[in-house]
Amino acid sequence: MIPAALAHRLSIPVIGSPLFIISNPDLVIAQCKAGVIGSFPSLNARPLPQFEEWLIRLNAELGPDDAPYAVNLIVHRSNDRLMEDLALCVKYKVPIIITSLGARADVNEAIHSYGGIVLHDIINDKFARKAIEKGADGLIAVAAGAGGHAGTTSPFALVQEIRKWFDGPLALSGSIASGAAVLGAIAMGADFGYIGSAFIATAEARADERYKQMIVDSSAVDIVYSSLFTGVHGNYLKPSITLAGMDPDHLPEGDVSTMDFGSGAAPKAWKEIWGCGQGIGAIDAVLPAAAFIAKLHREYDVARSRLGTVTDRAIAA
Repeated sequence: MIPAALAHRLSIPVIGSPLFIISNPDLVIAQCKAGVIGSFPSLNARPLPQFEEWLIRLNAELGPDDAPYAVNLIVHRSNDRLMEDLALCVKYKVPIIITSLGARADVNEAIHSYGGIVLHDIINDKFARKAIEKGADGLIAVAAGAGGHAGTTSPFALVQEIRKWFDGPLALSGSIASGAAVLGAIAMGADFGYIGSAFIATAEARADERYKQMIVDSSAVDIVYSSLFTGVHGNYLKPSITLAGMDPDHLPEGDVSTMDFGSGAAPKAWKEIWGCGQGIGAIDAVLPAAAFIAKLHREYDVARSRLGTVTDRAIAA
């Protein structure tokens, strides 16, 4: 269920996922003011002092009538900034923390110390149980078709397995790029649709304009699932792989030991290999974030009306 403290501040049950490199205060503020939870990875703000500047700005520009924002903390052992970022999140009382690539009880306890909420992203039921055991308040089910480090489990299977034992906040990620898909996630048992790739193709996103246009021009058939680029399997735009001089249909396996989120990490060799989920067939233009969210509203309302009509017919029959 959606925590009561959040429900009245959302215009539609959506979380904008934290987009590595791409999410920034302009995008997050636009999302929150349009009534969806905006988020960004703390590591997008480099060097560290910039992270504090971003938090100060978000707390100044977002008020009680706006949706809350979230910060994504990478809890991987290579992230040597984790504890410094966590301290700033506590200092500025970040409303929601999204933890990834590891679950730690001490991180959760620190967020709970000021009343913050922790959502942990997972790709299967085993990891979901571990996250809740270590004190996470809610889960983000990253199902097949999601952008970035996605799983392979059907969203239907993943949600129904989690809902057998967990009744807390649950977001669903995986090819959600329309209002109808958001309603579908809610019908399955999730509390939120978790949208990432569609927000890359917005005016405020800090993404290469070629990246945004490639999303507009592509569809599910243009997505490749590979571990080469980070060591962990994820979904990527096939045309970006081709432009880098590689055969997207014959990629070698990656090495998970190469995954590095340290502050001294070398520049990424694959910086123009662009992550993306399978839902992008619904994206046909680069829009301001507020305009895209308004489109989600219209589609959500139409889908809900259509569902009501179908239900009425079934009852009548």
